[in-house]
Amino acid sequence: MSDQYPDLSRRALLKAGAATSVAATLTGCSLLPNMNSGHPEQYTAAVALPDGTFAVEAINRSGQPVWQSPVETRCHSGCNRPGGKQVVFFERRPGWSFCVFDRTSGRRQARVQAAQGEHFVGHGIFSPDGRWLYATASRYEQGEGIIAVYDAENEFKRSNTYELAGIGPHELTIHPDGETLIIGLGGILTHPDYDRIKLNLDTMQPALVLMNRRTGSIVGRFKPSHHQQSTRHVSVNRDGRIYAAYQYQGPLYENPPLLARLQDGKLREIRFDDATQKGLGNYISSVAAHPENDLVAAASPVGGTAVIFEGSTGKLISSTAIPDCAGVHALKGGDFMLSSGRGQLVRFGAKDTPEELAQLPVQWDHHLV
Repeated sequence: MSDQYPDLSRRALLKAGAATSVAATLTGCSLLPNMNSGHPEQYTAAVALPDGTFAVEAINRSGQPVWQSPVETRCHSGCNRPGGKQVVFFERRPGWSFCVFDRTSGRRQARVQAAQGEHFVGHGIFSPDGRWLYATASRYEQGEGIIAVYDAENEFKRSNTYELAGIGPHELTIHPDGETLIIGLGGILTHPDYDRIKLNLDTMQPALVLMNRRTGSIVGRFKPSHHQQSTRHVSVNRDGRIYAAYQYQGPLYENPPLLARLQDGKLREIRFDDATQKGLGNYISSVAAHPENDLVAAASPVGGTAVIFEGSTGKLISSTAIPDCAGVHALKGGDFMLSSGRGQLVRFGAKDTPEELAQLPVQWDHHLV
């Protein structure tokens, strides 16, 4: 643990070590599902429908629909509330609200608006006890990234705001210590008035940020090797090893590393062979560390390529071409489920040939919950 967290205080490290054995069994938005809970596996994602409308849809591990709930605008990702029957989904950036659904029936229970002058960016995470919801957000006039904190036991009222001292936060998850938020800070300045135009590509300052979830204090900030490696997506395994995924904003003809693991106080970047690297199209949409083994999966809709690599070494284990693949999540047994913007759901593992589980009349957005 100390090799991965050299910049944390000794007190924080002691707390992390004491909490890990408990937090590793918790379920929720982190990629640490309890695979032995006895409950049926269910995955939820945002979808676009053939008639041009949008919804949030739940499926089982075989890719069969469980429920579908309409929403007013395109959503991106969300998270399950630990200890309860709720799942939260955020609108796609710039997102003006998030919705709360009953995880069993899909019935929408609430819609919560962003604060004035702020917008969400598509991701959130609950505290291990299910009370606090942490959402990445932006004060768009000032270009300031923040973590907005909501009280799920008080009708999701806003309770706090944490400063990130940076621009463009995106995905966040929680470390097995139950105390540390892991945040991908993309570094890209945007404004709702200019659609999704990137306004600061020459001066980006992306980072992987570690934050104490109770105080909002930043306990670690780690920069990629190039200032245009936008650090967007994150994952963590049961042992606390943290992974980051980039979206490169430099020249298209360059193929720099797009994945990294936090080790010895640095982001140790992972580069595959030239053909695989080129197939990722300088863009990773999701990354997932499997809770049962040392495997990590990542997907690129731009390149139409999904990969599995060994987390501890970065060794490429498997690569497959799946058009518009984007969402990835662990399946019980050691494999992963992949979703694509063309309606496919695919089982993808280290040993077997990828297996199509379902082809549904939807366009899956970039994440599976």
